[in-house]
Amino acid sequence: MNTQTLDTRDDEPQSAAACDTTSSTIDLPIGAHLVTQRNGYEHHGIYVGNGRVVHYSGFAGSAHAGPVEEVELARFAAGHAMSVRATPSAIYVGAEAVRRARSRLGENRYRLLTNNCEHFCAWCLLGESRSEQVDCCLRHPSTGVRALLCLVKAFVESGARNDHRVAQFAQVA
Repeated sequence: MNTQTLDTRDDEPQSAAACDTTSSTIDLPIGAHLVTQRNGYEHHGIYVGNGRVVHYSGFAGSAHAGPVEEVELARFAAGHAMSVRATPSAIYVGAEAVRRARSRLGENRYRLLTNNCEHFCAWCLLGESRSEQVDCCLRHPSTGVRALLCLVKAFVESGARNDHRVAQFAQVA
C-alpha cells in the first residue's frame, strides 16, 4: 500500500469558522482516497473538495451502522491521523471519482465483510468493490480475531458514551 500521511492537527485552538477555513484549504486532490487509522482498523473516504469527504459511515461513529454521507474533513478524521492512499491503477479519478462517490449518498446497506467503507472507495476509484482489510483478516485468522476484538471494544465504549449522554439528557429534562 502506498500512503502519504497528512498532519491535520492544529496545536492552537481556533474558532469554528477558522477551523472550517483551515480544513478546506488543505492541499488534497479531488477524488483522493483518504484513510484514518482507528483502533484495530482503517477508515476510508473519498475527498470531494472544500474540506469535505464522502464515506460509508458504517460503524465509524457509533455502534449502529450508518449510511454513505458527506462530512467535514475533521469529522471524517475524528481526531486521528489521516493519509492519502495512492491508487495508481484507478480507472476513475478526480471529478469522476467524486461523481461516483456522491451517486451513492444516502445508501444504507453497510456490511462489514462485503460492503464497508474500503469496498466503497475501491468501487469509486476502480469500479469494483474490494477490501484489503477483509482479505487480510480472512487469510490470517489471528489478524481477524484481533480486529474483531478491537471492534467489540469500540462498540462497548460507544455504548457506554451513549448511555452516559442519555443519562445526562434525562437529568436535564
